[in-house]
Formats: sequence, C-alpha cells, structure tokens
Amino acid sequence: MPKVISVHSYRGGTGKSNFTANLATSIAQTGKRVGVVDTDVPSPGVHNILGLEPEQMDKTLNNYLWGESTIQEASYDVSQNVGLTEEGKIFLIPSSVKADDIARILKDGYDVKLLNDGFRSLVKELQLDYLFIDTHPGLSKETFLSIAISHILLLIVRPDKQDYQGTAVTVDVARQLKVRNMLIAVNKAHSKLNFDALKQKIEETYHVPVAGIFPLSEDVVQLASEGVFCQKHPEHFISQEFKKVARIIMN
Repeated sequence: MPKVISVHSYRGGTGKSNFTANLATSIAQTGKRVGVVDTDVPSPGVHNILGLEPEQMDKTLNNYLWGESTIQEASYDVSQNVGLTEEGKIFLIPSSVKADDIARILKDGYDVKLLNDGFRSLVKELQLDYLFIDTHPGLSKETFLSIAISHILLLIVRPDKQDYQGTAVTVDVARQLKVRNMLIAVNKAHSKLNFDALKQKIEETYHVPVAGIFPLSEDVVQLASEGVFCQKHPEHFISQEFKKVARIIMN
C-alpha cells in the first residue's frame, strides 16, 4: 500500500521544502516511484530544488483545483533533473508561481476535498509507492486535510523557542486527527549543541521519535536551493542523515 507523508513545520524558514526534495530523492534512489505535491500555494518553492523551471509548468496544482486540468496533467517527471538513472522515479505537482494565480487562490480559496481526490488519483494513475505532501507552514484547513490523510507526519523543527511552542500545538492537533505515525526532524542545529541531549529532550517533551538531527551547514547554504543536496553530495554527512530518515520512513 502506498505511503502518504506530509512534511510540515509550524513556521516558515525551517527548510521544509529542502527536506521534502531530499527525502523523496533518497527514497527514489532505492528504485521506488515517488510523487511530490507542493501544496504551499501561497509560497511555492520545491520546484526550484527539483529542477523544474516556471516556464516549463504548463499546468500546475492551481489549474487542477480550478477545474482546468486533471492532476495528472499537472504532474512532471523530474527524475532526470535529480540524476535518477535507474528504476526510481520522481513526479512533481508544482503550485503556480504567477502572482495573479497566487492572488486568486488567496482571495477565492479552493475546495479542499479536491486535494484528497487528487492525491488518490495520483497514487493510482502514477502507480506511486510514496506520496510526499509539502505543506504550507502553520495550521489551516488545507493543512488539516494533509495531516489527517497521512500515514506519516514529519515535523521539521529548529532548536528555537517559537518552533518548540508551535510544534506542541501541531502535535496536539495531529493526535486529535488520529495521525498514525509522527516523526520529528531537527534542522539547523548549532554544532555546539549536545545532539544526544537535544534528541532526548524533544522526545520526552512531545513523545514523538526524533528521526534525525541536521546541523547548520554552509555546504547546504551554498547550494542555495539549486538542486538536491543528497544527489550532488552523496557522501556528505547531511546526505547520510537524509538517507537515515528515508530508511525510517520506508520501514
């Protein structure tokens, strides 16, 4: 049965889209078929990391939500963009980066039930093994839907008081929605922190397993979202941490 994974953070700037792209690629490298849906319609960005340029987006998630296309017509095979040459595949459903489209979706909204229908259709038509949902930060009805239908909710947290408080709210909501599995990934952790103590503190606070801790990395910053880090630097310790989290998700 295909797994649906929502990647979420309470606040922006946590590196959520970067996580989504790297985890999707890490899993696709094992020969799996992976879909990525960018539901962060007010501020889409995962397309940059997966190498899909705006001028290549003839159809987007917006067009599907407005009844102008099927969701399959808004899907793009970006496998070659991220260097996949074997059986594994990555399909991206991007959100529009056009200012008018973003303004329209913010003004008029959309039928949230269409998202669920679209996810089911994607999994079936593209024969996906995994579907990643890159969510909009914070909590909204769209986020609630993504969380509710997920097999795994991966929360991205920085070691920051505001992140900790927001994550507590998200964990509580997820439990009310009866999410089956939750994981936490700590990002942008300062190298002077005691990672073992940090992991223990977070797990004791939220009663959620910490799947990985990612230190602040100049190498990641230098890439500047121009490509998937784990594909460009496969031996880097950050890439190895992504692969570890990917194995946890797959198991």
